[in-house]
Amino acid sequence: MWMNRSLVGPAVVAVTFFTQHLKEKYKGGRKKHCKVGENNWPAFGLKETQHGLPIKELVSIWIVVLCTALPISSLFPFLYFMIRDFKVAKTEEDVGYYAGYVGSSFMLGRALTSVLWGMIADRYGRKPVMILGTATVVIFNTLFGLSVNFWMAISTRFLLGSLNGLLGPVKAYASEIFREEYQALGISAISTSWGIGLIIGPALGGFLAQPADKYPAIFSKDSVFGRFPYFLPCLCISLFALVVTIATFFWLPETLHIHKKPCEDSVEAMEAVSRGSTEKEIAQDLEEREPDSKKSLIKNWPLMSSIIVYCIFSLHDMAYTEIFSLWAESPRKYGGLSYSTDNVGVVLAVSGLGLLVFQLSLYPVAEKVLGPIMVARICGVLSIPLLTCYPYMTLLTGFSLSLLLGCASVMKNVLSVSIITGTFILQNKAVDQHQRGAANGIAMTAMSLFKAAGPAGGGAIFSWAQKRQDAAFFPGDQMIFFILNVIEAIGVLLTFKPFLAER
Repeated sequence: MWMNRSLVGPAVVAVTFFTQHLKEKYKGGRKKHCKVGENNWPAFGLKETQHGLPIKELVSIWIVVLCTALPISSLFPFLYFMIRDFKVAKTEEDVGYYAGYVGSSFMLGRALTSVLWGMIADRYGRKPVMILGTATVVIFNTLFGLSVNFWMAISTRFLLGSLNGLLGPVKAYASEIFREEYQALGISAISTSWGIGLIIGPALGGFLAQPADKYPAIFSKDSVFGRFPYFLPCLCISLFALVVTIATFFWLPETLHIHKKPCEDSVEAMEAVSRGSTEKEIAQDLEEREPDSKKSLIKNWPLMSSIIVYCIFSLHDMAYTEIFSLWAESPRKYGGLSYSTDNVGVVLAVSGLGLLVFQLSLYPVAEKVLGPIMVARICGVLSIPLLTCYPYMTLLTGFSLSLLLGCASVMKNVLSVSIITGTFILQNKAVDQHQRGAANGIAMTAMSLFKAAGPAGGGAIFSWAQKRQDAAFFPGDQMIFFILNVIEAIGVLLTFKPFLAER
């Protein structure tokens, strides 16, 4: 068999049991009535008691998102070598094709279930979905590290994506737990953590893969890490996810107002009372709001236009993430840099540090002054000449190459995450609270489809480009970065009216 049933069977049973337990726990916690003034709506109560910068909430969300972002791209530095070890590629140039399929399987699985997880988050709460998402990382990321062939690797990545529907609900969670003046910072924390996870993940993969070869004094060839050379980075991420799962279960508050319909407008009613409105005026106002609350999300053009822009940039970012590692590790005779997994890990670690500093210090200021759309436009335009420089870095060697590549990688990731942060803000502003889980589920489904196409398409283009080193029009890797720039330019054009609308 291509997959060990003794491992997968208990894993599926555990996930099923855990889901049922959470369902009963949160279903049983419902109340039939609520009164204005009682602290029955956790999100509202938390917002009202916040004083100053909400450090605790920022850190909590940051860690949860980091947990689910780490495994997404941690495989890219060693995926080239993993596919080569599986012996499925007939030639070295064909490794990119198979690497693309493994990279896409996670996003394909997530695309098929994101709307479902969004609906579950709206029905049972954000917290159960976040707990299940981090628990999924513990189980299936570990199994991926133990993969013995190509099909086991694809299957475990697909299941990891299918059962991890965390990102959509956590975006709704951030918009609900923070006061208005801190919502941009909260959304920025999500995109920062996500971006850093997509950078630190590959850094961990680069440093910890093949430990028996790199650190023979610590790991022997006969140990489990010698027989499974890509297990150590997966195990470290899974252990971190286990700690996050336990902490989330006990300490993270719920934000969804899960009482029945007559109580869902309690906060709006309380705000109306504070303005001096009469009971009749309050009832009339809530009746007028009813059609809007049931309006189809598909017909919400501010939401759908921001999702489309988000998808275009996500396609670009995922393709770039895979192509960067493949390009850096491929031989120089094919236009690469002949980097090792360690070299790639260093570059990505430096990028993560630079990204963290920028997003927590400069982005909230830029967003406040320019607005999320203008920030996205500027960053998109700056990314194009930056990517154009990449193929010419192969002319450099030594320290000059390391310095220039490190600086370019920091700038590229800062620009990409700034764009994604802006689209996050637009999506959450486009819908009301009770629709945010489903809206983010739709966004995750669409984005996951595009991100699934990113590694597959990027891997195929990478393999094709390496076979045309002597072409007259954009030879070799120049064609790869030209195509990435075309996608980026399309995304920038779509940020202008009349396509992109704001609520």
